Amino acid sequence: MARLSGKTALITGGARGIGAAIARAYLREGAQVMVADLSQAMVSEAAAKMGCHGVQMDVTRQDSIDAAMAHAVARMGGIDILVNNAGVYDLAPIVDITRSSYDKLFAVNVAGTLFTLQAAARQMLAQGRGGRIINLASQAGRRGEPLGAVYCATKAAVISLTQSAGLNLIRDGISVNAIAPGVIESDMWDHVDALFAAAEGLPVGEKKRRVGAAVPFGRFGTADEVAGMAVFLASDEAAYITAQTYGVDGGNWIA
Repeated sequence: MARLSGKTALITGGARGIGAAIARAYLREGAQVMVADLSQAMVSEAAAKMGCHGVQMDVTRQDSIDAAMAHAVARMGGIDILVNNAGVYDLAPIVDITRSSYDKLFAVNVAGTLFTLQAAARQMLAQGRGGRIINLASQAGRRGEPLGAVYCATKAAVISLTQSAGLNLIRDGISVNAIAPGVIESDMWDHVDALFAAAEGLPVGEKKRRVGAAVPFGRFGTADEVAGMAVFLASDEAAYITAQTYGVDGGNWIA
């Protein structure tokens, strides 16, 4: 039997990368899925390709969060699972960090996670049947990085929010957990590689090659490998788990 049969899921940043892999995995497990993303064109293309629902959503705007939640409820009859996957990345040495970069990363990665989580939790409380909230953190939230201070801080905040929200909501049957991916093959890592190439004077692709070789597994992970953890955390097999962050990082960080 499909592990998520009869469940409904909203996935932010769901039009590509890890979010899209989670959406496909949830569909295979029997869930109704709505993918949300910043670009309406990307949402429409992804939803048509996967055979699921879609909604345009900007996690930095409360009106957009509320509208997306209302749309998900209207189309699917409720929200049982939220995957907070939307995120952005930037890097700079400490002396070159700009307020605009800082504000954008915290607006999307922290405030976006918190207020999307809050809106979903309110809907789950109103439904009265509990729910699962899964936040995407990062191995970067477990440690500092020389050029990634702000990104690392945002993902550390996601881990902390996961702990607090998990403890606050579990008595109402809502579990909150997080996944901390390591280096994963994705459009985002291609962007990260390009930023490192500019910052460190490397050929494009060289940082990615070095980072992959340094993973104990000897390679980058795949979005599908992250999706496997997302299925587990949304399933009945994870019924007694909350406020935890699980690494899917090939052994890069031992928690």
